[in-house]
Amino acid sequence: MARGNQRELARQKNMKKAQEQNKGKRKEDTLSASQRKQRDSEIMQQKQKAADEKKSVQGATK
Repeated sequence: MARGNQRELARQKNMKKAQEQNKGKRKEDTLSASQRKQRDSEIMQQKQKAADEKKSVQGATK
């Protein structure tokens, strides 16, 4: 019997299990909590600015 195939199937199963466990988790970036908070704040401000600009453009065309 071919046991090599069983090993390969077990490897694939373990890789899939590991991927599902890590799914949705953020990779550890080397930022502290305050640095991460600052970065997220800047991103949200940029998004808000873009949304406001989009609204003003839509309002001007009506």
